[in-house]
Amino acid sequence: MNRIKEQRQLWQGGAAKNITFIVTKDCQLACKYCYLVGKNETERMTWKVAKATVDYVLDREWEPEFAYKSVVWDFIGGEPFLEIDLIDRICDYIKAELYRRNHHWFDSYRFSFSTNGLNYHTEKVQRFIEKNRSHLSIGITIDGTRRKHDLNRVYKGSGHGSYDDVVKNIALWQKQFPGDGTKVTIASADIPYICESVLHLYELGIKQVNINCVFEDVWQEGDDKLFEEQLMMLADAIIDRGLYSDYACSFFSENVGKPLDCTLQNQNWCGAGKMLSVDAAGNFYPCTRFAQYSLRDKPAWIIGNVDDGIDRNKLRPFLTLDRCTQSDPECVDCEVAEGCAWCQGENYDAAATHTVFERSKAICKMHKARVRANNYYWNRLYRKLELEGRREELEILRPESADRAC
Repeated sequence: MNRIKEQRQLWQGGAAKNITFIVTKDCQLACKYCYLVGKNETERMTWKVAKATVDYVLDREWEPEFAYKSVVWDFIGGEPFLEIDLIDRICDYIKAELYRRNHHWFDSYRFSFSTNGLNYHTEKVQRFIEKNRSHLSIGITIDGTRRKHDLNRVYKGSGHGSYDDVVKNIALWQKQFPGDGTKVTIASADIPYICESVLHLYELGIKQVNINCVFEDVWQEGDDKLFEEQLMMLADAIIDRGLYSDYACSFFSENVGKPLDCTLQNQNWCGAGKMLSVDAAGNFYPCTRFAQYSLRDKPAWIIGNVDDGIDRNKLRPFLTLDRCTQSDPECVDCEVAEGCAWCQGENYDAAATHTVFERSKAICKMHKARVRANNYYWNRLYRKLELEGRREELEILRPESADRAC
């Protein structure tokens, strides 16, 4: 229905090859919910490793792992913009090589960033943006109101909240990338601030709020009920204020909360194994979540390196992943299975054995609470739109009735 703002889709429908550079494991912040448990100031990518990675990928243009129509060159940390000089050099080299090789990715690529926003306004970052604007995707993470944001997103060492230093860059970011959304993370302690935070982000001009619960097992008794209450409050606010026409929140989706038929809908949730991540040592991973700094209890799952290439035997388990191979009967037969997400790296880290075929269910209750609130949202919204539609029909008919009466 054109009166409801649709959530913005991923570039190229999410079907592009994703190459991720872990340019640094350092960050100015020590976010309390961060899954990167091994952040440090020493592991930084060198130009040698970065160049070797680009050459490795581009030399294999038509091999199955890289024969995608388009590519996303993703830069993460820690905080990627701490290494803006290296990133600028990498991107210049990628563009030059795509042109020199007449590569099929020429003019079909994106440079992607998720940043804490602290360095966004700096001269070097702004110069990089101006140079690459037409091929950039940048998301600034701001969690909502000051009290929600500063509850988790604090400076390392001092523990001081970062809200004031981030929010001052939001207007500039939205001006340069209108319509781009922010990513909000929900953990147990900040559930009470979900409603007010999403509305605050709308007030800042952010029209797309991508929001999710952490996949780790952090949830307390009663969190799901409080979560549902907050989402229903948010649903009421969005509907009563008519915000659904211009703003979107990923918690509300018409496709969530239906049964799934594994014979028809059996794909893996994420692209682990189809993506390729590389760290400062030149090691390859099926996803960043399999690098050591992302793991609490398991060893890193390395699938190769820039010198020896990808070991397909180590990659093979990821190519066989689907919903049924890693879900137990409770998940497969669940009546609200659609939209229930998982993280492949968290599955591995939480598993009883060294496997990616054991699905973590830490967010099960949270998903079911979301489904209940989601049903409430869409039932209320469509009833409202139906009533408004009938009023519009009456308004159209009234002049004709008046003419007949005369």
